[in-house]
Amino acid sequence: MAIYLTKESKVLVQGMTGVEGMKHTRRMLAAGTNIVGGVNPRKAGRAVDFDDRAVPVFGSVVDGMQSTGADVTVVFVPPAFTKTAVIEAADAGIGLAVVITEGIPVHDSVAFTTHAAARGTRVIGPNCPGLITPGQSNAGIIPADITKPGRIGLVSKSGTLTYQLMYELRDIGFSTCVGIGGDPVIGTSHIDCLAAFEKDPDTELVVLIGEIGGDAEERAAAYVREHVTKPVVGYVAGFTAPEGRTMGHAGAIVSGSSGTAQAKKAALEAAGVRVGATPTETARLVLAVLDEGA
Repeated sequence: MAIYLTKESKVLVQGMTGVEGMKHTRRMLAAGTNIVGGVNPRKAGRAVDFDDRAVPVFGSVVDGMQSTGADVTVVFVPPAFTKTAVIEAADAGIGLAVVITEGIPVHDSVAFTTHAAARGTRVIGPNCPGLITPGQSNAGIIPADITKPGRIGLVSKSGTLTYQLMYELRDIGFSTCVGIGGDPVIGTSHIDCLAAFEKDPDTELVVLIGEIGGDAEERAAAYVREHVTKPVVGYVAGFTAPEGRTMGHAGAIVSGSSGTAQAKKAALEAAGVRVGATPTETARLVLAVLDEGA
């Protein structure tokens, strides 16, 4: 099993014919993703060759969905056009939109995440690495060769830390890994993924990676306490971050006593989540918890 993305998922790529879209479409195809088309109104009717496969280009998401039955789109378009691209996908009725683009204005993110939610489209991102269900499908830019199918679910604000934990725990493997993004406004939260992993019969343990800024981790801790029966292991990046300085992601900023790594760690531990001091220690905690449950 998996959450959000399976081998049956049919994937469109908005911005497939651009430099980044081309590069990552090739990587997604190599990982086994069922990419059924790209979207570019100026190149509709053409096909793009990726090694031994020709992928058609459609003029709109509606055309791509009608021709292929696509239910997922991965968005690689530039920041200025991302809002329009996501709204188009949501209006077409796509089930999942994975928004890789970074540098999107916050008011645009508010607009398209709200619009998509009203139309039943789940948005992952923006400014995220996407998600991968190892051995089945990969939607985004996560390296597919650093882990294998397994029994751990992972939800993370950080792309880099997603990759590191996937590699640290490669011998156990993952059901699904979701990079939700670190912008102030995102479409899918830690809580959304925790709820999905709780329902997934093949996920035995969840790794939750957070970072300074906002209160998403505190809210996730409250959700774990009330609703999650599976073990959760956490890591919070940014213990040495200076107050008032944005660190990495646009949403990773400490203001006064709000959003500190220590406060997040305390909230998670109060909810029964074991929290590692480093990514490596977090991986060791995961192995210890799995051994306890064996």
